[in-house]
Amino acid sequence: MIKVLVVDDSAVVRQTFERELGKDPEIQVVGTAPDPYIARDKIVLLKPDVITLDIEMPRMDGLTFLRKLMAHHPLPVIIVSSLSKKGSTVALEALESGAVDVMCKPGESYTAHDMSVDLREKIKAASRANLTLMRAPAPEVRQPTALTETTSKVVVIGASTGGTQALEAVLRAMPANCPGVVIVQHMPPGFTQAFANRLNTLCVPEVKEAESGDLISNGKVLIAPGNRHLVIRRSGAQYYVEVKDGPLVGHHRPSVDVLFRSAAQTLGGNAIGVMLTGMGVDGAEGMLKMKEAGAFNIAQDERTSVVYGMPKAAVERGAVDMVLPLEAVGAEVLRAVKKTV
Repeated sequence: MIKVLVVDDSAVVRQTFERELGKDPEIQVVGTAPDPYIARDKIVLLKPDVITLDIEMPRMDGLTFLRKLMAHHPLPVIIVSSLSKKGSTVALEALESGAVDVMCKPGESYTAHDMSVDLREKIKAASRANLTLMRAPAPEVRQPTALTETTSKVVVIGASTGGTQALEAVLRAMPANCPGVVIVQHMPPGFTQAFANRLNTLCVPEVKEAESGDLISNGKVLIAPGNRHLVIRRSGAQYYVEVKDGPLVGHHRPSVDVLFRSAAQTLGGNAIGVMLTGMGVDGAEGMLKMKEAGAFNIAQDERTSVVYGMPKAAVERGAVDMVLPLEAVGAEVLRAVKKTV
């Protein structure tokens, strides 16, 4: 049983989480707390395996509490936040401060059912997460070197738990004229816009949240919006993306499998696939389809993965050509491109 402590100033949220999480036989809510001070005492008493933590609370905000917790008594923490611009930005700061994952509270675009499915999976991933990697800075990468020729290659990347840091490391290795990059990072609505904006300030290529009709071109990185699937289409010699609704696929929306299967169908041998850290198997079957269509595929290794689930599943299916530590992934992508331009 995974023991969970729910920390939120809303009694309704605490009750909802306790009820929904109680439906999973692998999870036990051992307690709730309306603020960080009460949470501190319950952590000592109940010894939870995972904590869900709100951002805006009385007496002490969630981000301050998280930083104190990770400094003195590190535990896997899942941040629960509103869809406000401020909430999304602070939640990303929480990921940088050591939180394992982030999710939004139920609302107009994110139902209680979707929340419960998402939260259960995040709790299971958090219980297995390598906290040392979560609290470590993104690995250093060498200065990106510009490609000497343009390329028709497209890089497609899937990531989940721990993926925000992993994606930063990979994208920082990309030069201004890197091949077009399309990404699915498991993240709820409202957060992907802030995440894309943050990466855009840190990386040389342009990074943006994807919109239907966006062209895939050198020097551009497109990130799937939370709660929407992303697929690759072709019009003549030009590739573009389509953002679409649809049911959860493998409990996920956006789904890596949806993106990778579209890459196999549309890009064929022009695709380079990358599977980064994350729990579960999302993307493994799609990556195998890519390999069968002629793509070159890379998976992050176990040592540098916060959760070695999605990369492991892809490797076990025979979908991967090369397994690498995170700090080497970006450079290998560029080498793969240079071999074929």
